[in-house]
Amino acid sequence: MIPSRASAIFMAALLGGCTLHSPSSRMDAAGTAPESWSATREARSGVDHRWVKTIGGSPLVSLVDEAQRANPSLQASAARVDQAAAVAKIAGAERFPTLGAGTQASRQKQNFLGQASTANTFGVSLQAAWEVDLWGKVRSGAEAAMADAEAQQQNDRALRSSLAAQVSKAWLAVAESNEQVALADQAVKSREESSTLVRERFERAIADDGGSAAQVRLSQTELSTAKSDLERRRGERERALRQLELLLGRYPSGNVASGAKLPKLPAIPPAGLPSELLLRRPDLLAAERQLAAAGRRRDQAVKALFPSISLTGSLGTSTDQLEDILKSSAGVWSLGGSLTQPIFQGGRLRGGIEQAEAAEREAAANLQRVVLDAFGEVEQSLIAEIYLRRQEQELTHAVTLSQDAAERAGEEFRTGTGGVLTYIAAQNRQIEAASALVSVRRLLLDNRVNLHLALGGDVVLRGP
Repeated sequence: MIPSRASAIFMAALLGGCTLHSPSSRMDAAGTAPESWSATREARSGVDHRWVKTIGGSPLVSLVDEAQRANPSLQASAARVDQAAAVAKIAGAERFPTLGAGTQASRQKQNFLGQASTANTFGVSLQAAWEVDLWGKVRSGAEAAMADAEAQQQNDRALRSSLAAQVSKAWLAVAESNEQVALADQAVKSREESSTLVRERFERAIADDGGSAAQVRLSQTELSTAKSDLERRRGERERALRQLELLLGRYPSGNVASGAKLPKLPAIPPAGLPSELLLRRPDLLAAERQLAAAGRRRDQAVKALFPSISLTGSLGTSTDQLEDILKSSAGVWSLGGSLTQPIFQGGRLRGGIEQAEAAEREAAANLQRVVLDAFGEVEQSLIAEIYLRRQEQELTHAVTLSQDAAERAGEEFRTGTGGVLTYIAAQNRQIEAASALVSVRRLLLDNRVNLHLALGGDVVLRGP
């Protein structure tokens, strides 16, 4: 009866452990969120989780989906999530007893007063040991590891969204490069036309300002400059293609589909309330989980000052005959316990508390910094949208005017009523305005990607 009673006591102590829970939210340490965004008073709730398709349609969705599957950085992040989960599992296992089985065999010879004797000993045993987490020290460490794992999961979410944004911007860079190459090619044709007109006037020796050799050289200079700019634009497109391939996890050979064009700017997504940002942005949630983990580690450091209680037990057999090793008549068992109170550690435990407290203060400050940066990113994207739209509007007007001016200057030059300098200057303005408009359209789309990222929505690629 004694062995079974001892086993029952041991199991009761084992089952008395408390269940682990993820540390409660400490987002209150982030400070008070403003009631509304300063750049907009609109506060519709929710975000566009399908913003990738909203911006680039199915072609961009396919590229982001490929990157999500093949990008090495994302694969490394997934491995870090698995590592953090394994660490949390290891930390949680410390709350439970260790159980091991073993066998032993020995042969001993003794000489006493000329008498020799030999003894054999055989046995099997089952050993158990458990540090009773009476004060919750081990539980605090396990919950800290759990919060670390949750933080890593949020970091992975943030990286996935960031990768989607990088692929989107790289795709938009390719699209802009395609349009800039087309504009540069058109500029070369315009320069060729104007150079031909100037040369013809010179050859006919027309006695006006279009008939000088200097103006011929000027038109040829503009043509060479336009050709140089075309090659520059082509080089930018090749670099953009290779950057996109790297994000996709491909070898940068420049073979990715390159027919993209800048899409129309979609409607601005709902910004919601600043307080909602604290509940959905993965980098904010990761920083909060890191603060929660730091708080649990501070608790663990404080509880290290308390006594530790350990229980040990074993059950097995011991016999001098190998064939009797599994017989119950050869059974042996033992139970033991110990209580240890730290008295002098040379300041190690107190130093551990100070270190944990400082780490918690650092995590709190980091949370406040990340929250402030997040608010700033949303505000900057919202205000940039306003001024980029105004810039786009003015450049659209400038393109219309410059096209009309270039056409009139060309007509006047052909009829001999206009000068070559005016003709070339009008062409320059038209080329510059058209190129600037394409760049601003791309900046608007890039800023829209930044806004979606700043609002903290998940990236949903498929589904209704």
